[in-house]
Amino acid sequence: MLASGIYDYIDVLEKGANAAWLRETAISNNIANGDTPGYKRQDVDFEGILEQELGRSKYISLDKKVKSLHMDHLDASIYTDAPGYSYRLDKNNVDPEQEYAELASVRVKYNGLIDSMSKEFARIKSVIK
Repeated sequence: MLASGIYDYIDVLEKGANAAWLRETAISNNIANGDTPGYKRQDVDFEGILEQELGRSKYISLDKKVKSLHMDHLDASIYTDAPGYSYRLDKNNVDPEQEYAELASVRVKYNGLIDSMSKEFARIKSVIK
């Protein structure tokens, strides 16, 4: 297999799309448990992980940063957001209005990532022709 780096950006976009899908699942779960006593909202922070990984290599180009990324470090996971915080008497910390806004935001982000991946593949295809 050739190590051309042609798929480096696509790999990062794929990790982002997977994280967006996971975040949509977490937010949907929050909405479903909005009335469950004691439930604590869950979230996913891919952007923070990506920023941390890219920030480790300052003063080099984005291409070199992406090429040097360790893809296994970009696996996002669900975490409990503010486990000790609750503004309701039943100890639930889900705000349905905020969750619906976050859900709309993550769907736009996911669609943008998928569109970007499609465009990257189209660029590769045009070069191959």
